[in-house]
Amino acid sequence: MTEGGARILVVDDEQAIRRFLRVTLDAQGYQVYEAETGKEALQAVPGCRPDAVVLDLGLPDMEGYEVIRKLREWTQLPIIVLSVRDREAEKIQALDAGADDYLTKPFGVGELMARLRGALRRAGKAGVEQVYEVDDPTPESGETLRVDMGRRRVTVGEREIALTPTEYELLRVLAQHGGRVLTHGQLLRLVWGGSYEPEAHVLRVNISNLRRKLEPDPARPRYILTEPGVGYRLRENE
Repeated sequence: MTEGGARILVVDDEQAIRRFLRVTLDAQGYQVYEAETGKEALQAVPGCRPDAVVLDLGLPDMEGYEVIRKLREWTQLPIIVLSVRDREAEKIQALDAGADDYLTKPFGVGELMARLRGALRRAGKAGVEQVYEVDDPTPESGETLRVDMGRRRVTVGEREIALTPTEYELLRVLAQHGGRVLTHGQLLRLVWGGSYEPEAHVLRVNISNLRRKLEPDPARPRYILTEPGVGYRLRENE
């Protein structure tokens, strides 16, 4: 998926927001489609076949969570929530329903564009990418974290990192969804199965162990990033 010409469906009941996003996305070379309600959005997706959806949660006819769940019954196209709701529980609910990302209004245009580019990149790599690489963002380091999922091999720079099976599986899941925030519940289900969902401390311990092995400074992580109160994401290169 290349950025230029990608089709974006904007779903928001506020005309001013839709107009602003249309102008902003048009300027970046995107093709923009609009929907005002959840029903219009569900009808528009099969018709205009967007490459990504930017979705508000507070729609007049149904909650945005329901739109996400209905779309996830048949498509994996990227969904970015753009909402005034900023409570952690609401972010978690949207991500658990299947959203790829969540931005709170008011938002920065630069951040929205970066999240959208990342979502489109990940969609283009889905089912293909077997090696995930992310550079240390600090210029003085120059090291790259490399997760080779075909060979089950993890390196930072020239160093091979020894991980336990659980640590590797956790890192693999993060790499498969690189750049996307995964909630605590999603990670627990994907790595340990549903029976471990209440055991949040198990996740915290394994994240801590991974950071100790991968990060130059575990107290200031550069690769495994925390979304406070929500979950974790693996950094991706810009």
